[in-house]
Amino acid sequence: MTDFQSTAVAKRDRMRVLWLSTIAFTLMFNVWLMLGVLGIPIRTALQLSNSQLEWLIATAILSGAIFRLNFGIWADRFGGRNTMIFLMLLTSIPTYLFSQATSYSQLLICAALFGLAGNSFSVGISWNSAWFPTESKGTALGIFGAGNVGAAGTKLLILFVPTILTLVPAAGYWGGWFPGSWRAVPAVYSILLIGMAGITFWLAPKNDPVPAKGRSMRELMTPLKEIRVWRLSLYYVVVFGAYVALSGSLPKYYVDTYKLPLQTAALLTATFIFPASLLRPLGGYLSDKFGPRIVTYAVFCVMSFALAILSIPNGEYFGTAYRPSAAFFASLMFLVGCGMGIGKASVYKYIPNYFPRDVGAVGGLVGALGALGGFFLPPVFGMLGRSTGSPQAAYLALLALTVGSLTWLHLTVIRIVAAERIAVPQLAAGRNSVPAEAV
Repeated sequence: MTDFQSTAVAKRDRMRVLWLSTIAFTLMFNVWLMLGVLGIPIRTALQLSNSQLEWLIATAILSGAIFRLNFGIWADRFGGRNTMIFLMLLTSIPTYLFSQATSYSQLLICAALFGLAGNSFSVGISWNSAWFPTESKGTALGIFGAGNVGAAGTKLLILFVPTILTLVPAAGYWGGWFPGSWRAVPAVYSILLIGMAGITFWLAPKNDPVPAKGRSMRELMTPLKEIRVWRLSLYYVVVFGAYVALSGSLPKYYVDTYKLPLQTAALLTATFIFPASLLRPLGGYLSDKFGPRIVTYAVFCVMSFALAILSIPNGEYFGTAYRPSAAFFASLMFLVGCGMGIGKASVYKYIPNYFPRDVGAVGGLVGALGALGGFFLPPVFGMLGRSTGSPQAAYLALLALTVGSLTWLHLTVIRIVAAERIAVPQLAAGRNSVPAEAV
């Protein structure tokens, strides 16, 4: 095979990995966050309290967060292809069992197990990073990360549920093996997971790079000692953990605060999810072109502005009534979504730049801690809203996180600029420069 042929085959294999991983991740994200909108009919059918529903959603999110480090390392050690197939088959079982659950405890157990689908992110990050060269990693990871749009899948499906459910009897088919009403959704997802696992098995390249082959677990965990990793994790709480939390809680917010029908609430939530997902490739491209520092800076500034307005309670200010409409609220959430979509890519662009051999471990930890924000924030949102009597107060927590991250980033940049000023005269004098922490 000539060099040209070899290059063409490598490019074809890279693109196959990118599109298969993106489709699989989109499906898995649908599964992971399906409770964001299914929770409303489930709450009615099983007569759950608001607190029970919040913890049901949070349990699925937690399960998709705490094992990201493990799955990232496994993808580095055993290959992204094998790990992704295993995860799809594993989560297909509890996804189907969720459609058969009849009690809150059964729902909770199944949510904890199908929530493992959220760990597909760290698998895909490792898989794509192993295949793509440095100069195009940001764009590739941005395209893959756009699979976050899966959070909108079930919400958009809800718009057509009345039509779909007329095709499925209330008792389902085959003695209830394929159930009706809301239960049909997880049943369909379980079938799609198995089908996508088969497609990945047959079409994904078999010669997967394995970056962690031959390396000890101790060596793989060494980069996690660096403060930069933990700082990136905080950034990721803002751009991803909060995205997950809002994707799950916004339908309920629109229904309870603005008294909107579920279909309208799902549609308005989608106007947040789409930019927060589909702009991720743009964030990757901008990070490749200008570097992740300036992109992340801009994201935090835009988000802080929008969240500051969202956090203002309804009331009278300077003699003027302030009661924003659902459309005004949704427009600000759209702006927040744009920032999150671009920011998710810029934050992850740091990782292969500074930890090229440890993307699975570092990306897994950053993804895990970031997604944990999606676990803690929904109960915090609910607690703040109930304790203050103002649903808008819930966004104070997210505003504080965003401003805190922006402040840490700014202080780090100041420190780096100061180090660079010292380094330039040293270089001119022929001495080694003082290494500065990259941001």
